[in-house]
Amino acid sequence: MGAPTTTVLDPTALDALHERINAEVDAGRVPAAQLAVALDGEVVHAANFGDAADSTRFAVFSITKAFIAGVTWQLLAEGTLELDTPVTDLVPSFAAAENATLRHLLTHTGGFPYAPLGPPTWDTRDGRLEQFAKWRLQWEPGTHFEYHATAGHWIIAEMIEMVEGQDFRDVVRSRILEPLSLSGFLLGGQDAVDAEVADLVAVGAAPSAAEIEEVFGIPNVDLGEVTPEILLQFNQPEAKRVGIPGGGGISDASTLALYYQALMHNTDDLWDPSVLADGTATVYCTLPDPMKGMPANRTLGLILAGDDGKSALRGFGHTVSARAFGHGGAGGQIAWADPESGLSVAFCTSGLDMNFLREGRRIAAIGSRAGVLRS
Repeated sequence: MGAPTTTVLDPTALDALHERINAEVDAGRVPAAQLAVALDGEVVHAANFGDAADSTRFAVFSITKAFIAGVTWQLLAEGTLELDTPVTDLVPSFAAAENATLRHLLTHTGGFPYAPLGPPTWDTRDGRLEQFAKWRLQWEPGTHFEYHATAGHWIIAEMIEMVEGQDFRDVVRSRILEPLSLSGFLLGGQDAVDAEVADLVAVGAAPSAAEIEEVFGIPNVDLGEVTPEILLQFNQPEAKRVGIPGGGGISDASTLALYYQALMHNTDDLWDPSVLADGTATVYCTLPDPMKGMPANRTLGLILAGDDGKSALRGFGHTVSARAFGHGGAGGQIAWADPESGLSVAFCTSGLDMNFLREGRRIAAIGSRAGVLRS
């Protein structure tokens, strides 16, 4: 697939990374997967695993949030959005969000992580606005961190539409994808339905109560909207067509690795440097993640690896620098950049492991091996 391996990567480390991925394929947990590594604005290594081909794309779930963030940063620099813009200024139907701001949405402190929105309501803007009017807050914005899998980004998307005067999916294309020539990423529309996307497959068995208790201290954990059963619905055309702003992106791994190169190098000066730094290097939320029991380390839209030894739990592996930034996706999707090494890495898979503990260990293992690829 794609670019050949070059001497900038350590061949021994690369073999170890491939061996780890192939072990998952051989165990039946990864039906199809792609790996891409980029440096200095170019893909320097790309590979397919299992049933994947060069043309295969994957549902990348919350990796999508990084593209919405990229648009938001541009609008912040232009002054059409401000961090302290009240949600209700632009989305008055969401009256319950009286004290919520864009800052809260970008840092997952908005207070409405489980607000419901699904088909067919999400198909039209009128339907979405009607549903927003029914949403209620679970806590006061800014006082608590809890991951908003989709709800917060539906509101960000509406704010983008209000200031841009066009569909948020078109804004992502015109502001991010087209300038960077990232045609491999799709967000909604018929192209997403027609694309060659690896079917999501649930694999393995759920962890036992004893296994969960050993890690979390309690025998059961609520996964919210990211259970394999819910994620399998992203195989359906209606989910692909709508382009859920918090998790509906479709992509190949190379496109994701190149996007993170663009974020590291500010390709074509697409972003104001100070705003880009806030998105990729400045932590705005250190409130504890209630599921993982550690600081959330949220920037304005992404996650920072940090220097507290918790980078693996944040989706980066153990070997990246504290400056590594990115955002993974449900089902074990990986996307990050490390300014210290200059590498950006993406891993996409169609296997939804019913054992989320094992999936977490796989993410850490792949990330740790990828973090030492630079020769």
